[in-house]
Amino acid sequence: MNVYDSARMADTLAPLGYVETDKVDDADMVVINTCHIREKASEKVFSELGRLRRMKETRQSEQNRDMSIAVAGCVAQAEGEEIARRAPWVDVIVGPQAYHTLPELVSKLDPSSRGAVMNTDFPVEDKFDFLPEEHAPRGPAAFLSVQEGCDKFCTFCVVPYTRGAEFSRPVKSIIDEAKRLLATGTVELTLLGQNVNAWHGMAVDGSTWNFGRLLYALAELDGLKRLRYVTSHPLDMHDLLFDAHVEIPQLMPYLHLPVQSGSNRILEAMNRRHDRDAYFKIIERLRHGRADMAVSGDFIVGFPGESDRDFADTLNLINEVKYASAYSFKYSPRPGTPAASDDMQIDEAVKSERLAGLQQLLTSQQQAFNHSKLDQVMDVLIERPANRAGQKAGRSPWMQAVHFSEDVGQIGDIVPLKIVSATQNSLAGQAVI
Repeated sequence: MNVYDSARMADTLAPLGYVETDKVDDADMVVINTCHIREKASEKVFSELGRLRRMKETRQSEQNRDMSIAVAGCVAQAEGEEIARRAPWVDVIVGPQAYHTLPELVSKLDPSSRGAVMNTDFPVEDKFDFLPEEHAPRGPAAFLSVQEGCDKFCTFCVVPYTRGAEFSRPVKSIIDEAKRLLATGTVELTLLGQNVNAWHGMAVDGSTWNFGRLLYALAELDGLKRLRYVTSHPLDMHDLLFDAHVEIPQLMPYLHLPVQSGSNRILEAMNRRHDRDAYFKIIERLRHGRADMAVSGDFIVGFPGESDRDFADTLNLINEVKYASAYSFKYSPRPGTPAASDDMQIDEAVKSERLAGLQQLLTSQQQAFNHSKLDQVMDVLIERPANRAGQKAGRSPWMQAVHFSEDVGQIGDIVPLKIVSATQNSLAGQAVI
């Protein structure tokens, strides 16, 4: 979501003459787009702002040249006043639902004044109605945001407070953006949302579509060869969505379906509103419909009150599901969430020990999944030149990074490759002769 938002912020600034640069030293404006899911991410923001302060002061004193600093995203939303107080050298503070106002905020900047211009409102208007068209092609694989916010209120999560209530973009807005992306060379779309499969948008005729119907409509667009979505919630898996995974050839056989814990007691404490058996039934139905379906997930260890037995239940769930990949974290208290005030907080040493054990298991499963692809021929989307000279890089249907000779195909092609080696994080392929 932040990658998508960053690109859209660049789109809003392009009419003002701004172009993106990879070198901070060249920048007239630096935008830090932030996440507030974990405490560590928030701490990194203030550390980075300290570094940028020194750069800004040096540029002003030695070059008599100004550099504007903006903080965007969920940390800006949650801690905007604190940023303004602790980092008065920041010029712009803008929340994730108001970044379409960036040009207006930038126009208000006055190098001679001190203090930031700020917009952390949840505006009544749909920000997508005010975003300009993309100022540059996104490449063979592109993100498309269809849903934002969350109404689930998991007790560990700050998203409902920083992103707001669930919002679904109308069908026409999504289709129009998809067509623009496809017209500029994109062949794979990843639909984004905090709870993307909770999307329920209004169609042109005034009816409301569910997420499965949206997938079917997108699959009919000329030029779309691959379709993905992230992040989904178990509560929002519905019949038409299961059907889509069986019937839509462009929909890749890979689903990110976070569960967070394998313990029913902890799932209830997290307010997940499903149990482990319900999760197992979803996985079983997906794999019954598509035998090659791979699953990734999210896991939190050390949630308040988590016992050794609860943790063992999580390891058991992982052993049952067998993940292709996963993200795992130690529980991080977020201010304002119910779990943060729970008096059953887990010792950091226990969290670290559990995380190490869980990640060891997940790593072994990821390695096993990658090695299971050895000697198979698979279709790989060529995305870019690889970091290593003489190679290109692409993605498998299961989101694995694949490296192969630069002589194979062109950027944007989908080519059959035989997998000749596998590591934990990537595959190597050869052209099929």
